[in-house]
Amino acid sequence: MSDLLDQGAIDALLAQAAASPAGEGPRGPELIFSRKQRDPETTEIRVYDFKRPERVSKDQMRALQTLHEGFARNFGASLSGFLRTIVEVKVATCEQMTYSEFTSGLPNPTSFNLVGAEGLEGQMCLEVSPLIIYPIIDRLLGGSSQELFIPQRPMTQIETRLINSVTSRGLVALTEAWVTMKQLTFRINSTESNPQLVQIVPPNEVVVVIAFELKLGNRAGTMNLCIPFNVIEPFMDQLSSQNWFTSAKNTRSKETEALIKKNLQRAPMQVTGLLAETTMTVGELLTLTPGDIVVTEKRASTPVLVSVEGEKKYFAQIGQYRGNRALRVLREVTETDRV
Repeated sequence: MSDLLDQGAIDALLAQAAASPAGEGPRGPELIFSRKQRDPETTEIRVYDFKRPERVSKDQMRALQTLHEGFARNFGASLSGFLRTIVEVKVATCEQMTYSEFTSGLPNPTSFNLVGAEGLEGQMCLEVSPLIIYPIIDRLLGGSSQELFIPQRPMTQIETRLINSVTSRGLVALTEAWVTMKQLTFRINSTESNPQLVQIVPPNEVVVVIAFELKLGNRAGTMNLCIPFNVIEPFMDQLSSQNWFTSAKNTRSKETEALIKKNLQRAPMQVTGLLAETTMTVGELLTLTPGDIVVTEKRASTPVLVSVEGEKKYFAQIGQYRGNRALRVLREVTETDRV
């Protein structure tokens, strides 16, 4: 009981603290211990927290954010085509923290996927919030997500298979984004509903967490990609700003050009041939009957103008090929042609 302070002693201590504010007491000279002699007045001193060491520099964090912004664009485009509606995916935050801080901020239950690749040390985590999972499942099953109820339970096997078709498209986009660093093929090793049960690294290990925001109509949710430091440690030199911008200029390789060309060649286009043109009145148009002849000012031997998606592109000769009417391309339309 003798260690307890009464109210009078507490008031005396508060009065003494108010009478002598902090900073007026005697202070010793500030010293900086370094291999080189430094001036304390001109040297920048920053507080360092040993519980949360920053093992990834700011330049490398910006490179990771730029890398996954490209992933977000590709994943959003792939998901929009798959769901037949507009899905917006963008990077919300990119920060480093401990693994325990990451898992403690996740909901339970959720879709917690362990992602790995051959040639990659360790595993990454891809977490998708139930707030966006169930609207996507509802969309796949033909719903409108207007009055959708978000259940607080682990996903069923059918729901897991449906959401796997979404995460698999995300891993394809992630593979395309990481090709600038290393050729990898990402895959899901396992799926868990409770993130607290999964320990891929020690709780105090530093991880990089990239948070994405997904919007589907009037619904929105988050997706988190957790990358442990031991996974990206072999690529730290490639994430430096100079190497990153150099590699970004060379992303348009021959393989990429060949893939784009192959995809464009499969795109359908409408090709039309304008045989002739003429002018008539509305009265003449109304009196047309089967068997009437419409006379034009164009000879039958004159080349026909071929248009591609409404653009005048070629001159062609009308004829017949294997019993069908056909057009043989003669030459391309030039700027000097009056068409």
